[in-house]
Amino acid sequence: MGHRISPLRRVAPVLVLLVLIPLALLFASRFLGGRADAETLELTEQAVRRAAVQCYALEGFYPSSLDYLKDHYGVTVDEDRCFVAYQYVAANLMPDITVLPIS
Repeated sequence: MGHRISPLRRVAPVLVLLVLIPLALLFASRFLGGRADAETLELTEQAVRRAAVQCYALEGFYPSSLDYLKDHYGVTVDEDRCFVAYQYVAANLMPDITVLPIS
């Protein structure tokens, strides 16, 4: 007598793969998306700091607002993804710059 394999046993590996592959892709995309967001924050902060230092070197003062850097030094901020807290201290002191994600 031949041994019969039930239809469920034949289909089970395929069903498991159909569930596991999308889950793996979802987790991978979330991981990579989180990394990209962190990199965006870091690059934005570096750009704002660099522009503030350039302003100080060229004009002799740190700008009193982020808008000054946007208008005169071409700084752009993706305001859908991050918020830049730019706290002016004094013309001769580096401003406190913090870039935060927008959830």
